Amino acid sequence: MRTRVKICGFTRPEDAVFAAEAGVDAIGLVFYPQSPRHVSITSAREIVSALPAFVSVVALFVDERPAQIEKVLDQVAIDCLQFHGQEPADACRIYKKPYIKAIRMQAQTDLDTLQQHYHDASALLLDAWHPVVQGGTGHSFDWRMIPDRLALPVILAGGLTVDNASEAIRAVNPYALDVSSGVEIEKGIKDPAKITAFIRNTNRASIEEQL
Repeated sequence: MRTRVKICGFTRPEDAVFAAEAGVDAIGLVFYPQSPRHVSITSAREIVSALPAFVSVVALFVDERPAQIEKVLDQVAIDCLQFHGQEPADACRIYKKPYIKAIRMQAQTDLDTLQQHYHDASALLLDAWHPVVQGGTGHSFDWRMIPDRLALPVILAGGLTVDNASEAIRAVNPYALDVSSGVEIEKGIKDPAKITAFIRNTNRASIEEQL
């Protein structure tokens, strides 16, 4: 199975369009005001309207009020929700949209129990834990913490770069890789060369894993 690629934290339409043309499967838009990659509804609409067909749009929220999430869904064409805070499963499923639950990995994290709680999630996104920052830290975690088999698809995030994308696929064999800072010039501004190389390396490693 080919490992998909999601690139998160777009703030400019031209970056998202370039990623789509380079072969990205999904783009992430951050609706978390404390993030340096935060986008307004107006900016999100501009980015989404510029995209070609067959690219999924994922909206990222962190412990957001339901009314604000509904406001985004009313005004932006969103395909999937990503919850990156402490949201319980009941709070994730009320929007009648596919959702991804992000888990910030620590030594005591029990993925078997979590996947039971979020059994209807489209995937679990496994990211590095940070005491303050909710993702996009550029830090990795010990991939050996991930069980060999989980019932839910795994999206691997945290510290991914052009240099370690292939290694990540060989070590974890995830459903998808999720990268943000690893393909940036600065926070929120993507690097076309890094996007191209990241997708190329991911596709190449996926093919090698199937041989």
